[in-house]
Amino acid sequence: MGAAEKHSGCCGLVLPLLFFCVISAFQSSPVAGEENQEINAVILLKRASEKIQSRQYDEALSLLNAAIDTESDLSEAYLQRATVQRYLCRFHESERNYKKFLELKPGTSVAEKEVSQLLQAQNALDSSYRLLESGDFVKALEYIDKVVLVFCPSCIKAKLLKVKLLLALKDYSSAIAESGYILKEDENNLDALLLRGRAYYYLADHDVASRHYQKGLRLDPENTELKKAYFGLKNLLKKTRIAEDNAANGKLRVAAEDFKSALALDPDHTAHNVYLFLGLCKVLVKLGRGKDAINSCTDALKIDEELVEALTQRGEAKLIVEDWEGAVADLKAAAEKSLEDMNIREALMRAEKALKLSKRKDWYKILGVSKTASIAEIKRAYKKLALQWHPDKNVENREEAEAKFREIAAAYEVLGDDEKRVRYDRGEDLENIGMDMGAGFNPFGGGGGQQFTFHFDGGFPQGGFHGGGFPGGGSPL
Repeated sequence: MGAAEKHSGCCGLVLPLLFFCVISAFQSSPVAGEENQEINAVILLKRASEKIQSRQYDEALSLLNAAIDTESDLSEAYLQRATVQRYLCRFHESERNYKKFLELKPGTSVAEKEVSQLLQAQNALDSSYRLLESGDFVKALEYIDKVVLVFCPSCIKAKLLKVKLLLALKDYSSAIAESGYILKEDENNLDALLLRGRAYYYLADHDVASRHYQKGLRLDPENTELKKAYFGLKNLLKKTRIAEDNAANGKLRVAAEDFKSALALDPDHTAHNVYLFLGLCKVLVKLGRGKDAINSCTDALKIDEELVEALTQRGEAKLIVEDWEGAVADLKAAAEKSLEDMNIREALMRAEKALKLSKRKDWYKILGVSKTASIAEIKRAYKKLALQWHPDKNVENREEAEAKFREIAAAYEVLGDDEKRVRYDRGEDLENIGMDMGAGFNPFGGGGGQQFTFHFDGGFPQGGFHGGGFPGGGSPL
C-alpha cells in the first residue's frame, strides 16, 4: 500500500471519530444539556396528551412522571397530571399537583375551576357512601351520576359504588351493564366480577352467576366475598333440589321443612324464592294445611301476581278452609289467565258448587246432628227441637218460635226422607220440596196456630203426633 493510500485510510477513520467527539462535547456542555432536557420533556408531554385523549391514563401518568423528572418546573405537566388523577378520583394526589401548578402559574382560572370540581367530586363520593349506609340509594346514585362521574369519569370506586346502588335498588339489568363496562376495561377486576355475578344471581340466572364467581376465585382463591357468594349459591341449589325431590317422592312433611330451610337462606332472592313459596304451598295443600298453604301461595303472588299456578293452588287451599268465595275468585282469575287448562276449569267448577252449597241451609246443623246420623237420631233430634220451639210454649217470642219451628220441620222433611237426603247430600237443588218454606207450607194452619199439617209417615216421631197434627188438635204438652 502506498503512502497516499495509507493517509487516505487514516483520514477515513479519524473524521467520523472527530465528529463523534465534537457532538459528545456539545451534548455534555451545560447549555446543550438543558436544551436537550427541555426538548425531551416537551416530547414526553405531547405523548402524554395523546394518551389522555385515548383514555390510556396509566400510560399518560408514566409519561408525565418522566416529563416532570426531566423538567421539574414544567407547569403544564403538573396540570395534566392533576387532571388525570382527578379523572381517576385520586383526590389527594390530584390536589397536590394542582397546588404545584398554581405555584408555578398563580391565578390560572382553568386550574382553579378544576380544583373546585375536584372538591365537589370528593364530597359527593363521600356523601354517596354515607347515603348507601343509611339506605338512601336513589340520592346516592344521583350524586354518583351527576357529580362524581361528571368530574371523575374514570373513577373505578365510583363505578363500583354505582353498581352496588343499582343492586340495592334491584335494578339488576343496569347493574349487569355497568359492571360489564368495568370488566371491558379490566377483565380481572374482582369487585366487578363479584357484583356482576350477584346481579345474575338475583335474576335467577344461576349458571352465569356461578361462572363469574368461579373466574374471580381462579384469580384469587382466598377471596372471602367470592367464596361466600359461590358456596352460598351452591348450598341454595342443593337445598332446593332436595326439597323438590322429597316432594316428588311423597315425603311431604320433610319436603315442607326443606322448602322452609331453602327460603331462610336468602329472603331477598325473590326471583328464586317465588318458586320455593309455590313448592311449599303445593306440599301444604296435599297435607291439608289450608291456612299455611294460603300464606305460602300469597307470598309467591306478592312476588309475581301473574303466577297462574300460585293462584290455582291458593284456590285449592281456600277450599280446604271453606273459604268458598275466595276459592272461586282465585280459580276464576287463574282460568282467565290460562283458558286452555281443563284442570283449572274443573277446580273452578268444584269451587262454584261448594259456594252454592254453602249458601243453602245446613239441615244437619239446624237439627244438631252429624252428617252420618242415623234416621233414629234424626227423629229424636227433631222431636226434641219441635217440643222446644212449639209456638204455644213460646208465647212471648212467638214469631221467633214459629220461624224456628218452620225451619226444624223443613230440615226433617229433607233428612227424614232417605231419597231426599241422598239428593241433598249429593248437592242437588231441592228448592221445590220445602227447603225455603214457601207459601205452600204452613205448619200452623189458619186456626190461631193450633193445627199443624206435617205429613211424615207414621206421624210424629215415636207416636207423639198423629196424622193432621197434635192429638186432639191442641198442644203436645
